[in-house]
Amino acid sequence: MTLAAEELAYLGAARLASLVRERRVSPVELVRVYLERIERLDARLRAYITVLPEAALEAAHKAEAAVLRGEALAPLHGVPYAAKDQFDTASVRTTLGSRILRHHAPVEDATVISRMTGAGALLLGKLNMTEFALGGTREFPFGQPRNPWNPDHDPGGSSSGSGIAVAAGLCAVSLGEDTGGSVRTPASWCGVVGLRPTWGRVSRHGSFPLSWSMDTPGPLTRTVEDAALVLRIIAGHDPRDPLTSQRPVPDYAAALDAGVEGLRIGIIRELTFGADTDAEVRAAVLDAARRLEGLGATVEETSLPLVPLAGAVFMTLADADGAGLHQRWLRTRPLDYDEGTRRRLLTASLIPAALHQQAARARALLRTELRDALVRYDLLLCPTAHQAAPTIAAGRGAVTSRAEVAGRFFTRRSYVTPAALAGTPALALPCGFTRDGLPLSFQLLGRAFDEATLLRAARAYEQGTDWSRRRPPLA
Repeated sequence: MTLAAEELAYLGAARLASLVRERRVSPVELVRVYLERIERLDARLRAYITVLPEAALEAAHKAEAAVLRGEALAPLHGVPYAAKDQFDTASVRTTLGSRILRHHAPVEDATVISRMTGAGALLLGKLNMTEFALGGTREFPFGQPRNPWNPDHDPGGSSSGSGIAVAAGLCAVSLGEDTGGSVRTPASWCGVVGLRPTWGRVSRHGSFPLSWSMDTPGPLTRTVEDAALVLRIIAGHDPRDPLTSQRPVPDYAAALDAGVEGLRIGIIRELTFGADTDAEVRAAVLDAARRLEGLGATVEETSLPLVPLAGAVFMTLADADGAGLHQRWLRTRPLDYDEGTRRRLLTASLIPAALHQQAARARALLRTELRDALVRYDLLLCPTAHQAAPTIAAGRGAVTSRAEVAGRFFTRRSYVTPAALAGTPALALPCGFTRDGLPLSFQLLGRAFDEATLLRAARAYEQGTDWSRRRPPLA
């Protein structure tokens, strides 16, 4: 092919796989394109913790040889991807973004990694993240990750590098992990697609945990088609994670073009029209709702009064889970943690049992509220975040009041944690830009194990806009 390197770098994974099968582009060429971009751009963006040029090129040469021999090819044969450094990779260091594990090299791959390998994908490297997927890291030991649309702004966490790498054309697709928004927030702030599957749809084996009842791996991609493709690859029962569902995995791509005709979509009033939601965000999200209505969906407002409490409920439960997991290292290696991580885990260690129980009861009520709404509606719609990406500096200022605590730590999480608390799937999708050129995003929430409806609605919207085709200014 005669496509320029940048054009190749921004093609979707499904399209790249097709070009490889047609012998119109070589896996070796693709790996070299991405490695060149990583070398040129990542010193500033810090999407990667570990890059694997030799291993990726070796795998690419083998993939190319298989194409030339006419072998049957897997769905992502020869397509380069990258993975959050939370997933184990055999003999390749897996740091969790922490000094504590800077030399840790697992002996086997996480299930999602082995499934991507089985699908023919080529691992370029491991991606930067907030320490132990917790959020709030103040000093990143492997470099400050930066938003490709404006490097002074936050790319979102905890799957920071996963969002940056896809948005900046440093890999075709990436894997992240979403406990309470850690796939969808970087997708939102970096302007890409981020999918949180139903809890139990994807194996967590080989993924370092934060909260056992909410953790789930998920893809970050440039297109909805790619999200559907990657989900089908990584989803499915895994005996090494006994909490994975045994439900059959559908062909998500088969229904992508079914459209939204006849679907009922409820706009979550509290998150879309609330005082915390930025006016530019609200306008873009409502425009997305009107577009879906114009495509044939029935769209109306609905009230979920408990969702503004979701951020506080989530942090009480998830942070307490994390504190329990880290108890030994907190006692023996406290100074090896980042200051922000250490403070958050130690604070969570002091949560009274009565408060934890209150949060657990609130979670049950919120889950019921959300699931009841999804009986009335096929999908729910709201902003992915209450604002576009803030500056990195904004997250480092001193907290001086209870109101500021609530605003900084609970408000934004209330937009993404309802799906996590309920165990239902959710998808973040670009829907515009601010006046300053930062991406905006809306979110669709669906019924458990009904990712197919999420994906078909997102695809219908995506095809009628050009947001996913825009590229950050990286010259």
